[in-house]
Amino acid sequence: MSEETTGKTFSNYGLYDINESLELDLPNTEIRIKKISENVFSYSRQNFDDDLIEKIIPIQSSKLQIELCPIRPLNFPARRTNHMYLDVDTPVFLSENSSATVFLRCPIEIGVFFVHDGHKDSLDCFTCNPVDSRFCLYGSPESGTLCKYAKTEIVESYDDSIPFINAVLKVNLQNTLSKGLSITKVVFPVSSNSIYYKDSKSIIDSLHAVLKKKLTLEIIDVDFEKIQTDFTLSPTYEKIETVKHMDMGVD
Repeated sequence: MSEETTGKTFSNYGLYDINESLELDLPNTEIRIKKISENVFSYSRQNFDDDLIEKIIPIQSSKLQIELCPIRPLNFPARRTNHMYLDVDTPVFLSENSSATVFLRCPIEIGVFFVHDGHKDSLDCFTCNPVDSRFCLYGSPESGTLCKYAKTEIVESYDDSIPFINAVLKVNLQNTLSKGLSITKVVFPVSSNSIYYKDSKSIIDSLHAVLKKKLTLEIIDVDFEKIQTDFTLSPTYEKIETVKHMDMGVD
């Protein structure tokens, strides 16, 4: 994203009660909601390509409530995988029997949920950064794992997420091998990780990655860790199939 885009002030995540109308400004995206008759609202979303999504929302009361929040990056350009491939721009070198903690940016998508009767129904989902929404194959062409791909960078803390573009992920690294190795990528099932938000910031459940030997291979064993935070847990509409860990190769 350009510095001009990242420097703009956008709407915040959260719950919105709409009596008459609401306008939400996001990177490359505008959302407009308005009351068109008693108990009926219209919803429209327009992106930078002028693609327009429109919906009609009948409700049981005079007020519409929605939740705007970050969701897992699994839907664009199509729903094909639960795995995320983070390609670290600067490798992390771990000496033998050492550990380190790094913070990485991880892409997100945006969800709009219709809140009613104790339920949160998915009204819309999209990406504010379609140019960087892509796939890659981890492993061999015959048996590799299809992943969502993102070039990522190490940042200082949870405060460094870019609104509506990415969340920050903490990765705890441990090298149990008798030699040093460089970490250039982290591949994991992102469907196991919850996302949390506050204002325009978002964070994601942590990862614990252990470099170890399995038979004759040197691997990274990756597992997710729930985080304790005062951020709000984002809802999700996906059917989650939790994978406790993945064995991933080391460069």
